[in-house]
Amino acid sequence: MLAMTTALPEGWTTRRPKLDDAAAILALVHACDIASIGEPDFTLDEVREMLTEPNTDMTRDSWLALDTEGRVVGWTYPHNANGRDRDFADVYTWPEHGRPALRPLLDLIMGRMAERAALLGHDPYEVRAGAIPTEEHYIEALLGAGFVFLKQHARMQISLAGVSPVAPEPPPGVTVREVRDDEDDLRAVHSVIYQAFADTDHLDTDYDSWRKQMANEPSLSFDEWFVAEIDGRVVGALQSSDAGADDNEGWVKRLGVLRAYRKRGVGEALLRRAFAVYARKGRTRAGLGVDLANPTQAIRLYEAVGMTALYRSNIYRTYVAARAS
Repeated sequence: MLAMTTALPEGWTTRRPKLDDAAAILALVHACDIASIGEPDFTLDEVREMLTEPNTDMTRDSWLALDTEGRVVGWTYPHNANGRDRDFADVYTWPEHGRPALRPLLDLIMGRMAERAALLGHDPYEVRAGAIPTEEHYIEALLGAGFVFLKQHARMQISLAGVSPVAPEPPPGVTVREVRDDEDDLRAVHSVIYQAFADTDHLDTDYDSWRKQMANEPSLSFDEWFVAEIDGRVVGALQSSDAGADDNEGWVKRLGVLRAYRKRGVGEALLRRAFAVYARKGRTRAGLGVDLANPTQAIRLYEAVGMTALYRSNIYRTYVAARAS
């Protein structure tokens, strides 16, 4: 374990989280969300997913910080479900009150990153972290730990008020349909997403790993997954997630269109179909995240269909050397 350069206040402690802590962790994350972006943007299912996703072991990879009264005032965890050579470190501390736990938790997770690098067989090992631009104390801590600014992501959202539950017709020659819960269709979805993101720095995931990640999700609604076909070939795919269901939000987890079929209205047709289904289910809004450095300039599509940026997040990067635990 990496020695902490900043000690916790007297009487404060750290321990490993348990699934029973999920509600207390969510309260912490919501407090951070409200302080940084003005509203909650995390769900209980997402907390549970982060605690149990592939390549995460709560007993080794995550910590809670508790104050003298035993309240959860900090949480840190990694995120590398596909086991590749890039991890993501997240650190939450209760606004103002929990700030003394920020650097100790960051030290703990970065020490663990070196161990994860060795366990996963990568050296060096890339570690990324995200911070809202107004989170100055967190950004200062990240820079102090050797992170450098890389790029920005945007959290997009659209109100579904007035959206018809019947999707508009796709462009001529394009067919949009629900994904079938069978091996062939799921392989087609994965193939399109894999190829569509090949020209970005999104880490590709092989089919078996992708299916394992799906199995970790609390629930799957395949009536919210869609493919677009041209001449019988699957050329576009939209994968939804139930992550936003607690907040009555439809969530587009991944959207991809094969390069040769872009700029033909395929992506918009998939989005419009998803919005219609979300609206039919009573969802009040739809959301997604987008990499603003994406060379396909996907944000133009999202803005064209009426989505706006709820907030932007800075992404920072550093590298650690592998170290056996």
